[in-house]
Amino acid sequence: MKIQFGASLLSYITPLWTAEAGHYAIQKAAKAGFDLIEILLPNNMDFDATTVKKQLRDNNLDVACSLNLPKEAHIPFYPKEALILIKQALDKTAGVDATFLGGVLHGGIGVFTGSPVTEAEKDITANVWGEAAHHAAALGITIGIEPINRYESYVCNTAVNVIELIGRAGADNLGVHLDTFHMNIEENNFYDPILQSGKLLKHLHITESHRGMPGEGTVNWDELFRGLKTIDFEGNLVLENFSSSIPGMQQAVSLWQTSPHDADALALGSLNFLKQKIEEVQ
Repeated sequence: MKIQFGASLLSYITPLWTAEAGHYAIQKAAKAGFDLIEILLPNNMDFDATTVKKQLRDNNLDVACSLNLPKEAHIPFYPKEALILIKQALDKTAGVDATFLGGVLHGGIGVFTGSPVTEAEKDITANVWGEAAHHAAALGITIGIEPINRYESYVCNTAVNVIELIGRAGADNLGVHLDTFHMNIEENNFYDPILQSGKLLKHLHITESHRGMPGEGTVNWDELFRGLKTIDFEGNLVLENFSSSIPGMQQAVSLWQTSPHDADALALGSLNFLKQKIEEVQ
């Protein structure tokens, strides 16, 4: 396996991007010993890629980017607006010399019709992905699509949902971006989705069932890492767990319970957990 260990921007700051907060998170991730940081791009694209690129270089830190589509860019309703936003995100991703853009790129978080996704909605989504993938290919970027739970989206909830639409889009630079929090709700187990994704799996968000320290919840980590070993995973394992010690985090991500670990302890403990699990399956 060829793996990079990453911290999400949210390991150290709230989702509301500012230049100062972003620089702080970059410095913290580098000091903690991560290989990369995942930068959740702001939907308004107020993001100085040139400055951030220099900060990353100064801290010897690699980078991946992500984007979560807002309600006003829900692909089945607003395909043109969604494509414009994804292309802007791809340009910002290229601007920091990243080669991966992941995230919730199938629909606006919190948008529902009251029914399951239709075949027409699937086709609209796949068409947008295909056009975005063409733009990404010119920039040398792979796009990873993250399925999320039923309480946040109806378009893609499982790995199989994403794989089906990748097949419809027909682009070889589209991949799967899984998240253990959402897998714990939607998948039958943590092994099969890894195998189903196979080489399409490029990026994993690592978080416990309650968004806290891995190993202190109900995620079956042994299944997950056995799956990664089976497919000889090559990609990023990025922490996306949250601490209420970060001002504003509880409100931003509905983390209503007080975390038993502060942000630094959570990040370091989680990184050590990941490295231990990888060693166990090597």
